[in-house]
Amino acid sequence: MKRWYALLLSALTLGLAGCGYNDIQRLDEGTKSAWSEVINQYQRRADLVPNLVEVVKGAVASEQQTLTQVMEARSRATSIQVTPETLNNPEAMKRFQDAQAGLTSALSRLIAVAENYPDLKSQQAYRDLMTQLEGTENRIGVARSRYVKAVNEYNVLIRQFPSNLTAMLFGNAVKPNFSVENEQAISSAPKIDFGKAGGAGK
Repeated sequence: MKRWYALLLSALTLGLAGCGYNDIQRLDEGTKSAWSEVINQYQRRADLVPNLVEVVKGAVASEQQTLTQVMEARSRATSIQVTPETLNNPEAMKRFQDAQAGLTSALSRLIAVAENYPDLKSQQAYRDLMTQLEGTENRIGVARSRYVKAVNEYNVLIRQFPSNLTAMLFGNAVKPNFSVENEQAISSAPKIDFGKAGGAGK
């Protein structure tokens, strides 16, 4: 009897492998791992924002509105969490993207304001933060690109026959991806010109 069970288990394992089950699980885990790195890098950026705001505030007290907008954008970005378990939710993904885009925009405005204050740009603390922020933006770009690739591989697999039947059977749905107007833009890290910020990023 044990022999029959062993044979049945072997046949089932081979059947699942042949219909793409194992590949679906492998690629699904790959998307979750890639997403975790995206979250880590966005969190790293969010952690830099309070220090950056404090440095700017100390040198430019008249730009309170811009500073407030940056902190509000950071609050929105960190309040929206998309876990690996909710990656299949297009609405959650869009809210996350919109919030992160809002923080990117707010930071761009803050950097533009800083350009008008040479004394601020000459401060070592500001230059150090700019270097860290630039590096983080580059890592965000790399992490996003890897996630896009992982999701594309997963989505292609679960649309193919016969793995699409397996995906249907086990409830593996197509995952939403980052939406970009220019697909080429996602393949490279976002570029923020910190070159004028006291030489940061050089």
